[in-house]
Amino acid sequence: MSGSASAAHRVQLQPAYVLHHRPYRDTSRILELFTRDHGRMTVFARGARGGKKTAASLTSTLQPFHRVLVSFSGRGDAAQLTGAEFDGAYSSLHSARTLSGFYLNELLMRLFERHDAHSDVFDLYDATISKLKDPAADEGGLLRVFEKRLLELIGYGLSLDREAETGEAVRADAVYRYTPERGLTRLDGVAEGPLIFSGATLLALSEETLEGAQRHDARRLLRAALDQYLAGRELRSREVLAALRRMR
Repeated sequence: MSGSASAAHRVQLQPAYVLHHRPYRDTSRILELFTRDHGRMTVFARGARGGKKTAASLTSTLQPFHRVLVSFSGRGDAAQLTGAEFDGAYSSLHSARTLSGFYLNELLMRLFERHDAHSDVFDLYDATISKLKDPAADEGGLLRVFEKRLLELIGYGLSLDREAETGEAVRADAVYRYTPERGLTRLDGVAEGPLIFSGATLLALSEETLEGAQRHDARRLLRAALDQYLAGRELRSREVLAALRRMR
């Protein structure tokens, strides 16, 4: 079976993405992978750098945002990469969207422990990267839907259509405060603050139909929700994306 392990713990043709890579010694690389059946893991790719033809082939294959089939042997964080090939047709992520891709990668690296398998999260990531490669796709909308669904898949989904304490349905014409520990509370009159949102935005996020300024408001809400589980770990890609938005 594809991805099964033998007694020697040899895994063959496991669907994976490269989240991060860095040089190791003279000709090797250390790869942070997100695999479908083994979760996030670190492997050593020996001979993946240098002037040889095989090294050049591995280097072009083992790049972020390409779904690959990897084979490796060993246990723990000392696994050795034994092979890698493209999984299906090759397609690249446009340079203008690479920061969004690296943001998704950084989220996975910060939120998940090694060897904690989440095949449903792998499928979500796979689908999102594929859609980001479409120039006509709504980049911001895709990121917000990814964040929302990611929270749901790890057991921390947001209740966006009901008030936390009363259970009353969220009204599009009302205003709500979001508190990470409690959820939504309806406010009377006009209110301002970093975690205050219109009911229309909350319902649009719930239904994944964000438009215009709703994307900006949803980003604030989802960032507050995710920050609870990042435990103070900053995301560099998030800072760069914010700087680019200010420049624009």
